[in-house]
Amino acid sequence: MRAPLQWVLWDVTNTLLKVRASVGEQYCKEAERMGLNLDPVEVDAAFRQVYRHHCSKNPNYGITHGMDGQTWWMGVVQDTFSHCRLQDPVLVKTMASNLYHNFCSAENWEVFSDSQAALESCSSLGLKLGVVSNFDKRLERILHVCGLLPHFSFIITSEEAGVAKPNPSIFDQALQKCGTLAASVAHVGDDYVNDYLTSRSMGLHGFLLDRHNKYKHSVPRQHRLSSLEELSSHLQLHMQ
Repeated sequence: MRAPLQWVLWDVTNTLLKVRASVGEQYCKEAERMGLNLDPVEVDAAFRQVYRHHCSKNPNYGITHGMDGQTWWMGVVQDTFSHCRLQDPVLVKTMASNLYHNFCSAENWEVFSDSQAALESCSSLGLKLGVVSNFDKRLERILHVCGLLPHFSFIITSEEAGVAKPNPSIFDQALQKCGTLAASVAHVGDDYVNDYLTSRSMGLHGFLLDRHNKYKHSVPRQHRLSSLEELSSHLQLHMQ
């Protein structure tokens, strides 16, 4: 007899919500507030280069090297502006601090149209919800301002966990919070490796959110969601 489903774990970014504007647009808006005129395309390209470098040098916000999310992101933003030939260290540090704190504003985020209903349907089925996300400690604040926080019993971010998906130990921490076996837990996310393959490898019921049907030929239909509207019917199959 199989274990009944009790919990649904959630990824957040690009699953429940997404950033409204590109990094280049956000950074240029902050620069404009300081009387500077930058090219969003150039800033975006600089950010991608700097971000890859910092992720390689200090993965998961540099936690293992004694850093935290704020320090890590401040470094990314400051190096991005430096790549765009801004040389005033005081000004650059001020803009980096503003961007870090303002990122939590609801105006920076768009909740997908199917997110609230999907979360509510899970609760109506008697399922408890948690978050497992490669994110820094600002995530709880972001979920709050976006109106999603009350749905969740716990939130695990990679900054606070000390490890990031696809490291399975972040899911081990989530299972400890759930207080149940992996077979009684589902996970929903948009990343093929971090969310789908890793959760499945640990015995969770992993569902891949594939809004653009990128994986329709490589992921079984019963594991793949074209939208969150399909989730409830998939979950009910594991509750019978």
